Amino acid sequence: MFEVLKESLMITSFVFAMMLVIEYVNILTRGEWQKKLAKRLLGQYLLAAGLGAVPGCLGAFAVVAMYTHGILGIGAVVAAMIATSGDEAFVLFAMVPRQAAVITAGLFILGTASGYFTDIVIMKKRKAFRGQPDYRFPIHQEDFCTCLPQGSILAQQWKKCIPARGILTVVLITIILTFATGFLGPSRWDWIRVSIIVVSATALFIVSTAPDHFLDEHLWKHVVMKHVPRIFLWTAGTMFVLYFLTEHLELDLEKIVQQGKWIVLVSACLIGLIPESGPHMLFVTLYAQGMIPVSILVAGSIVQDGHGMLPILAYSRTSFVKIKGINFAVGIILGTIMMMLGF
Repeated sequence: MFEVLKESLMITSFVFAMMLVIEYVNILTRGEWQKKLAKRLLGQYLLAAGLGAVPGCLGAFAVVAMYTHGILGIGAVVAAMIATSGDEAFVLFAMVPRQAAVITAGLFILGTASGYFTDIVIMKKRKAFRGQPDYRFPIHQEDFCTCLPQGSILAQQWKKCIPARGILTVVLITIILTFATGFLGPSRWDWIRVSIIVVSATALFIVSTAPDHFLDEHLWKHVVMKHVPRIFLWTAGTMFVLYFLTEHLELDLEKIVQQGKWIVLVSACLIGLIPESGPHMLFVTLYAQGMIPVSILVAGSIVQDGHGMLPILAYSRTSFVKIKGINFAVGIILGTIMMMLGF
């Protein structure tokens, strides 16, 4: 039981550090290059799938924002939602990084192709399925922020240290020490331990240098308060349930899943229809523990998109149903093919 808790803390710590870094990079790289790339048909799908492939919700939200302002077509949204796995992508990278990289690359390629197929073959008239320009509704969009201000960082950021900076600094130092000593994570020095410490150290640099606004609004309120608790609860809850089933009830889950793998495949796709991060965590954990084949994980990942589709649901229920329907069809078809081929 204690090992399950340590594993959950290890995963959440790594996810927390990665989220801080990716949020920072998203703010730094925001600019007009997105709009320029979106003017080209192929550029739309590459841009959308690329943003979707970035772990977390920010890439998907950026695509939705461009869609609702008439910059991107519905095919680009399909590309993004197929490529994205929401917050579950962070957990997958924390548990099985090599497989996560391969799956992410595959979803990027599939998303790009599916976006093109949606606009040209299914929808026929691409322009008719763009979002309506200047239609505005509540959505997470990052305002401009000077993430690395010029001048004395000590005087600007630490002279009047806000609580968020102090808490995050202590937490990140603790994470680095627990991984460096082997209390969490691998018991010996390997590339996994080094990667976690490097990512955490990078996050510590960001927390130490970022201005108060960015730290409070983007890192503290968005990452720490919204995402991290939910990821820990879903991860720990899933792992405790699996531990109870396998250790106390002595169920052979791998055998049970193999006997009903087609049911599990359909279930993964149906659960993927829920526009929320969390439920798909079960399949990520089962795959990481070798209990389900990659076909089920891939099928579910294609259909599910974290909570990236929630703004679309507020904007247009018709678009929501169309996009989810296309992604469900792609997920179930590819999952079936992969399972029949033995994957």
